[in-house]
Amino acid sequence: MTSRLGGLSVMVVEDHSFQRGIALHLLGELGVGRALEAAHGREALDRLNGLSDAVDILLVDLDLPEMDGIELIGHVAARKLARAVVVLSALDPALLNTVQNMARASGLRVLGTVEKPLTVGKLAEVLEHFHSAHEEDNEDAPLVLADGELADALEHDEFEPWFQPQVSLASGHVVGVEALARWVRHDQVVGPMRFVPELEQQGLIDRFTERILYKACRWRSRWAASGLELRMSVNVSMLNLAKVDTADRYQDLAQQAGVKPRDVVLEITESSVMGEAASVLNVLARLRLKGFGLAVDDFGTGYSSLSQLSQIPVTELKIDQGFVTGAPGHTRKRAVVETSLELARKLDLGTVAEGVETLQEWQMLAELGCQLAQGFLITPAVAGNALPECLAHWRKPGN
Repeated sequence: MTSRLGGLSVMVVEDHSFQRGIALHLLGELGVGRALEAAHGREALDRLNGLSDAVDILLVDLDLPEMDGIELIGHVAARKLARAVVVLSALDPALLNTVQNMARASGLRVLGTVEKPLTVGKLAEVLEHFHSAHEEDNEDAPLVLADGELADALEHDEFEPWFQPQVSLASGHVVGVEALARWVRHDQVVGPMRFVPELEQQGLIDRFTERILYKACRWRSRWAASGLELRMSVNVSMLNLAKVDTADRYQDLAQQAGVKPRDVVLEITESSVMGEAASVLNVLARLRLKGFGLAVDDFGTGYSSLSQLSQIPVTELKIDQGFVTGAPGHTRKRAVVETSLELARKLDLGTVAEGVETLQEWQMLAELGCQLAQGFLITPAVAGNALPECLAHWRKPGN
């Protein structure tokens, strides 16, 4: 652990000298390479402004004199004076969650919250997140693309669907998969967040979505031929729904691949559906008429009205990972999950929880009556040829 933390620079911002001294002592025990300190927000800001480079981690209390921790985090994020933040506090969890969301929205990585009193174990655990968070950020960073590179990638058929299983929480059986696009670029597998926005901007999203849909359906046909029957979920852009012939084209592609529309669920983000409801209702209705399922993806992250949701012909709600992660120990997150599931039941919609990573999250979702789960607890996304073997090793948690 010391070798991983030895290269870090950390600033402790705490007005109580005793608590600040404990934090500095623990950082020393953990082998942190450089530890700085400040007694309040204004002193911290002055010291950070005087450094030649940003500190790796800001370890900050919220209740500070001169300038409170919330204001300090805002300044640090705006001026890029730290790469990540850890909040030290025993305040209301709802307030802490709001502060963390504010920091993330400002572009600052949040490693977590540490309740006082500090211990070496608590501090070590949260500091270790710096390395994993850094790796995740690199995976989501925008690509530097050459002119025409995406068009060439489409022309050379370089985009492939990988598949993440969706499992029944009641039975533990795998009942479906979500197709997640991957781009093999320069011997590196690139995730969709790094290229899909650019495909949309360049007007290439229709060709891309149709290729992923067709390839995903072809894999579904191959698995079915060997006795593995799974429903297929595919992500669709709002821009795809703007074309009046979308329903006909998607039906043709599914049938060409040997799949019936009823075995395909098209996932649409909540913000897309709600923001453009008037213009996409025709397409959504025709897709449902042809038998496609329709899922509202990332439910809870948009600004939907319940009246709109009740009028849109969706068949499924997908609860966003941001609410699932840590929900067993977070009263408000659990309440959002529980309310979403209750709403789905009243609207007669299927439910899928995204980003399930712990046994506690699985158990909570099962208790609340969620139907399906997907996430790293089950397996990350895998290539189509690897899926059958992956599923053969899957066992329901607790069995």
